Amino acid sequence: MRPAPGRYRPPAPAAVLRGIPGRFTSRLHDERVAAWLGIALGVSVLVSFGTGLVSHFMQQPAGWMLWPSRPVNLYRVTQGVHVIGGLATVPLLLAKLWTVYPRLWQWPPVRSLVHGAQRLLVFVLVGAALFQFVTGVLNIAYWYAFRFYFTTAHYWTAYILVGALVIHIADQWAKARRTVMTRPQDGVGRRGFLLTVAGASGVVALTTVGEAVTPLARLAVLAPRRPGTGPQDVPVNKSAAATGVTAEARDPRWRLTVTGEVAREVTLSLADLRALPQHTARLPIACVEGWSMEAVWRGVRLRDVLRLAGVADDAQVRVESLERQGLYRTSQVAPPHWHDPLTLLALGMNGAPLALDHGYPCRLIAPNRPGVMQTKWIQRLVVS
Repeated sequence: MRPAPGRYRPPAPAAVLRGIPGRFTSRLHDERVAAWLGIALGVSVLVSFGTGLVSHFMQQPAGWMLWPSRPVNLYRVTQGVHVIGGLATVPLLLAKLWTVYPRLWQWPPVRSLVHGAQRLLVFVLVGAALFQFVTGVLNIAYWYAFRFYFTTAHYWTAYILVGALVIHIADQWAKARRTVMTRPQDGVGRRGFLLTVAGASGVVALTTVGEAVTPLARLAVLAPRRPGTGPQDVPVNKSAAATGVTAEARDPRWRLTVTGEVAREVTLSLADLRALPQHTARLPIACVEGWSMEAVWRGVRLRDVLRLAGVADDAQVRVESLERQGLYRTSQVAPPHWHDPLTLLALGMNGAPLALDHGYPCRLIAPNRPGVMQTKWIQRLVVS
């Protein structure tokens, strides 16, 4: 019996999976469910890709890039969307894979060169998606069960994933559009399944978003860092003891040196810094793992210290930590940031002297920067 015009009827599993009749009888293994999940998954992946590029190029800008210092919370928002949105995508990905996995058992597995190329593309797409989400979850949980460097692998695999996704969309768009636009007679079960998947994504987001939205901190049971925890009620990723700087940071002989392409070298003790005009700024620490929290910082404006050394207005500044090793023991501060009055060499936080684990005796805090670039335990400013 032929279906009435405009009525949707999914292909029978046995027809799709020749040679394996009766194995996949659920009506949820159909093109309509797969199309809706694919649309949601595609949007989520592209949002994660865009926000991930913001994070990457803020940390490793091209020579011509000058990221602005305002709006203050730009990085906090984009990285929060990247991580929390990425976690919320996991139920979508699992549901999509469950819906379409019967196609892995199609027989014959390859019917033509074109069909073989399509299947290879799907293999690349699924492999890249699983790699990104699995390693991403492990990274924000600080569990590095892999030997490769996460940041580099995550960055380049993102291009593979998005490239495969764009080709897949171009190949499947006409079919997906036709499927979505056709209203089925019996869509109640599918609707319930899709709502369940959406609800699971919402629960993941709700139990994570508190790591960046402080009023929801109590709900953040899945977050690796929660606002209000840690020294001076602000989380830390790396302690002074773990980096081996405790003795040097507490040494009364500690000095901050401004050197490089300067009119005159400047050396300042902690007492000298405290004698300079002090300013406050309410700024967030926004970490690459997605958590963030605002604090009230007090200290000396970086531009005031640089002007003591006669630094040119277009100078680049490298901030060096007491740390002896590590990828983030230094950071670059471009003119838009060091000219900003909110950029401080912080000596205190939340009304108290800076805690050792937050960078005592002196740390950088600036608007719209990743937390790994807010260098702690500063010993030298090198101007170029």
